[in-house]
Amino acid sequence: MSKPKFEQPLDSSTFLRIRKWYLLALAAIALTIIVAQILIQVHLNAQLDDSRVINVAGRQRAYSQKLVKEALLLKQLGSDKKQILTELKKTITTWKISHAALQFGNDSMGIQKETHEDILGLFKKITPHHTAMITAAQQVIAEEEKSGLSPTGTTQKNIQTLLDNERTFLRLMDVIVNEYDNRSKTQLENLKFKEYLLLIFSLLILFLEILFIFKPLSLQIKNTISRLMKNQLESDANTDKIQQLYQENEKSLKELQELNFVIDNAALFASAKNDGSVVFISKKFQELLACNDEDLSKPLSELLTANEGQQQYLKEVLKSNRKTIRSEEINVETRKGESIWLDMSIIPLQQSSKKQNVLILCSDITERKQNQEKVEQLIKQNFEDKILQKKVQASQIVEGQEEERKRIAKDIHDGIGQMLTALKFNIESINLDNKDKTAEKIAYLKTLCSDLIKGVRTATFNLTPPELKDHGLFPALHKMTSELAKLTGKNILFENKTEKFIRFDSLAETNIYRVAQEAVNNAIKYAEANYILLSIKYTDNVLSIVIDDDGKGFDETILDKLPKNNSEGGMGLFYMRERISYINGRLFINSIPGEGTRVTINYKTTAPEKDVNLVS
Repeated sequence: MSKPKFEQPLDSSTFLRIRKWYLLALAAIALTIIVAQILIQVHLNAQLDDSRVINVAGRQRAYSQKLVKEALLLKQLGSDKKQILTELKKTITTWKISHAALQFGNDSMGIQKETHEDILGLFKKITPHHTAMITAAQQVIAEEEKSGLSPTGTTQKNIQTLLDNERTFLRLMDVIVNEYDNRSKTQLENLKFKEYLLLIFSLLILFLEILFIFKPLSLQIKNTISRLMKNQLESDANTDKIQQLYQENEKSLKELQELNFVIDNAALFASAKNDGSVVFISKKFQELLACNDEDLSKPLSELLTANEGQQQYLKEVLKSNRKTIRSEEINVETRKGESIWLDMSIIPLQQSSKKQNVLILCSDITERKQNQEKVEQLIKQNFEDKILQKKVQASQIVEGQEEERKRIAKDIHDGIGQMLTALKFNIESINLDNKDKTAEKIAYLKTLCSDLIKGVRTATFNLTPPELKDHGLFPALHKMTSELAKLTGKNILFENKTEKFIRFDSLAETNIYRVAQEAVNNAIKYAEANYILLSIKYTDNVLSIVIDDDGKGFDETILDKLPKNNSEGGMGLFYMRERISYINGRLFINSIPGEGTRVTINYKTTAPEKDVNLVS
């Protein structure tokens, strides 16, 4: 009676067929995993784009209301119309750019071109209202700049146009935002459905693999083990017979092994008796030791080295009875006065007469030792160079700190000090009898006090913020951008692309914060930028901080020509590079005249100090 299908011996063709199906199953599972990851990544990228688009679309509503509000402010008497006109122009520009970006895309804002027919249809409906509001606002600006007096009839008409179109614009903009949100939800539902299909497919492959591959293999392995155990019993019986033959031949085999070792591995070899006299020495060994045939009558220890201390040591080693091989590296002195290194193996030879002879096997390792010494010297020199470099960097950091202190002292002296002096003189000059002059001076003193408070807050903010020590780099940078935005009135934004709250070494956090602070201050002071974005990203143990601005930019070729102390208000480019170099980071500066500047800070670390989820 034949065996069942799964109990048959596993021939080569069956094994190859099973292996083929097994590899195909694994490949299918791997393919499903890859497809799932691709779908997830594509969806995540789409979600990121949709969130940015929804943010910009929502901001359009606020800008439309801001536009109408600023136009209405022009009608009020006593308002600062010049400032309102400036803000109104900025609002129109930003509103127009964002409206165009939502339809046709904008690389700098990270928005792709819109292709959804329904959304494009809504934009087609909203565009006439948007255009009407833009035209009316521009005409209001033109009338105001031309007349400079109370609002004319044309101005009233344009303002009414703004009010008439604002309500429709807001309603349609709400519909567009809802369309963006519905599209995002639909994409998420499709992704979930595809994920379920891929999961079912993977589980089905695993089930079939267990049923048709693993189960037959397990039965076959069980039968194979049974046959192996039976063969083991037969093998043990044969081993006992072979062991007797092996013991008889072991002695002769050992002698042959020792002889083969000498022939195959020894270029420098010699043999000696128990008393140290030479039995044989190779010609190559004689040439290396600079000895002739007449010297062979001397003990082997005297041939190996001319140093008396080493001779005594080798004599004791050669006379000692040992059963194991002794190996060591020894420095010997030849008869020519040369110092060489030998890797020496002393092998005892057991003779049938119970007398022990010694076999010496050597290798010339002089060159290796010399190279090793050179490597050690280079390592030592490299270590000393690194220590010197660290000292130089430390001195440069101290110099940068001194420059920063001088800058703070200059700010306090030139700004706060002068305002305090002016405050003192004005207080002393107040004459209570002259009430008109007194009221005027008190109003001036109020303005001066406000400026003084602002100057003090600006100067103290440039010092190390408490957020850096208490909460870490990310909250400190966020606080810096928000405070500078309040103090300067510029659009200074912070974008955190990380999903976790991460702490680094305190030295690294301090230096990275200072370099980022200097980059933002340079964009404010020298680039004349109105829009500054500081973004943070942490992937693969690399922290990347990017500061982008829309300032006037500069020619990058001047960076290599700047002196070390080229900075009117801080540590300057040189100290920025030194700080980043001090923590083994990298600094990149890219700028195009008229198009802005990008400063990139990269810092790689083996592992962050803290790594916990962000708390909203």
